[in-house]
Amino acid sequence: MSASQQPADPVQPSLLTGFPLPEQAPPGPRPALQRPVARVCVESPLPQLDRRFDYLVTEELEGAAVPGVRVKVRIAGREHVGFLLERRDSSDAGVRLAPLGAVLSPLPVLAPEVAELAAAVAERWAGALGDVLRFAVPPRAAKVEAEFAARAAEAPDLAPDPVPHPAPGPAAAPGRGAGGWARLTHGTAFLRHLAAGGSPRAVLQAAHGYGPEAWPHTIAAAVAAARSSGRGALVVVPDRRDLERMQAALEEALPGERTVRLSAEDGPSARSRSFLELLTGGARIAVGTRGAVFAPVQDLGLVVCWDDGDETHLEPRAPYFHAREVLLLRAEQAGCAVLLAGHAVSVEAQRLVESGWLQPIAPDRAALRAATPRITSTADSVESARDPLARVARLPHAAWQAAREALADGPVLVQVARAGYAPSLACERCREPARCRHCSGPLAEQPSGRERLVACRWCGTPELAFSCRVCGAHALRRTAIGALRTAEELGRAFPGAVVITSAGDSVKSEVAGSPALVVATVGAEPLAPEGYAAALLLDGEALLRRESLRAPEEALRRWLNAAALVRPASAGGRVVITAGESEALAALVRWDPAGFASRELALRRELSLPPAVRTAAVTGAVADVEAFLEVAREAVSLPGVRVVGPVPGDPAQALVFFPIAAGPAVARALHAARISLAVRRTGGPVTLRVDAPDLL
Repeated sequence: MSASQQPADPVQPSLLTGFPLPEQAPPGPRPALQRPVARVCVESPLPQLDRRFDYLVTEELEGAAVPGVRVKVRIAGREHVGFLLERRDSSDAGVRLAPLGAVLSPLPVLAPEVAELAAAVAERWAGALGDVLRFAVPPRAAKVEAEFAARAAEAPDLAPDPVPHPAPGPAAAPGRGAGGWARLTHGTAFLRHLAAGGSPRAVLQAAHGYGPEAWPHTIAAAVAAARSSGRGALVVVPDRRDLERMQAALEEALPGERTVRLSAEDGPSARSRSFLELLTGGARIAVGTRGAVFAPVQDLGLVVCWDDGDETHLEPRAPYFHAREVLLLRAEQAGCAVLLAGHAVSVEAQRLVESGWLQPIAPDRAALRAATPRITSTADSVESARDPLARVARLPHAAWQAAREALADGPVLVQVARAGYAPSLACERCREPARCRHCSGPLAEQPSGRERLVACRWCGTPELAFSCRVCGAHALRRTAIGALRTAEELGRAFPGAVVITSAGDSVKSEVAGSPALVVATVGAEPLAPEGYAAALLLDGEALLRRESLRAPEEALRRWLNAAALVRPASAGGRVVITAGESEALAALVRWDPAGFASRELALRRELSLPPAVRTAAVTGAVADVEAFLEVAREAVSLPGVRVVGPVPGDPAQALVFFPIAAGPAVARALHAARISLAVRRTGGPVTLRVDAPDLL
């Protein structure tokens, strides 16, 4: 069928005035189809299908086949679901086109700006566009889509957004109740710029974790400023607890404004309804976890990422994107404002600050002293002189004394590194880790009534007669103590005190203000509405000893998140930490996350490690990894690119380090190599991960 030379198809999706509806053809001969070629991207994990396919639009699908709809097509005799990206006048495929199979829904759920962002993400992480679209558009909920289609049919010419959009104009200076912005250096200027319709970019160092100036209220004030200029906003947080706090703060700051949440935990129907509310303009504010980075917010004016160093912002499935980086791509695409906020400052954010792309916003030293608790390290010379055993004791005298005094004023937070009772056991004689005789899994101690049961953490088989495989000894020793064991020990140390645990499958969002010992694993610390009277940060050495390049950075971030929940020193708030001397510990005592990030970045630049350079990991069998590197030799031979490995293992892995400037070219070449090997069908598959923070 030849392409029509008539003007563009008048039936196009309009996200502001509802969805398009198929037009009834007038009686008489059918005119030639306008733009008869449909370009489709299919959802498939196969690398060889990561391309755009052209199909012929039939007369029956002419009105329904608009860009953005879900379609069904056939490839090599098999049906695939995908998205119609665009209608074209002709195809450059050079073959006879197959007809488009079916339009699964009349709603164009893939907005053009989201499709553009998905393509940029696929290129940035050397992934498949179909994989990205799986995150960008929620699974179809037919009942919800029918509801929105009926709404569009009833009032196709009415804009669904009833909220008036005021014209941009100058904003008044924020008051003391506006999330504490007036206490931040350059905070007032940032809000005024937002409210005036500008697009400032900043890194915010928050000091408060509770109360009216806590970080959710600070971010909500920025969203309100962006909304006052008639623009939308998108906030991405790490987990469900942060999501609930952020949503409550937004509803308080913007009463009457429709705010939607996007989280996989809410179920497909709720997520689909929120997605369509944003797509049709029924809501202009979205808050969610990492998948929300693709939310189709109209007139986007501000993107926010809270605690961008949290590992949950990293998507564990292909293409392994990071929420922070996707938001930065989106800000460049939309020309909107950016706010990376957290109690800590990630090394990636600090690199952007030093490059001038982001501006720092933080309280000055006087404001920090007024807002933060007193922090004591048991490793300093004064505490070591008072208590010579403080370096080896799990609960030194200073920590015990601080908890005893603080219990008279309110709850005391006790942060531990691990959940469970004794999650790690070893041979008493040779210190070899204790393993299950059935599956070789790690043995752990579990409470069982008044007894202590030793069982495998993998298969659950009890171990009633342990015998070390190395030396034959029968005695076990604890190499790590979990939250349950810590709670038991604290119950003995503080008779009569209420002990609450927040760990594993029993994570609490909030605790009362009455005196209690709250034992929580890192990242599971509940909120005390009036702040904790004190905090004991135990197991500091365990956090610092992690086999990771980011162990000190991650430890500092965890410590700051916990310390921010404690009352200021002027109200008696105190934090005691048990860890050896280190740069991270010194940064915590000074409350200087930006200085720590700057020093860490300088060291990584000297060593040519991320984020000073970009990385890619190729994982698989040794022969397959070597074959991949051979196909990609043009990319790995570029100036400044170095390859480490493949290191033999199960599986083997090779690391590719390349300059930031060469990133787009290297990523495209690595992706092309993966497709080439898949098309040849030689060797086994390999996994390609680009810029994953957990690679080193």
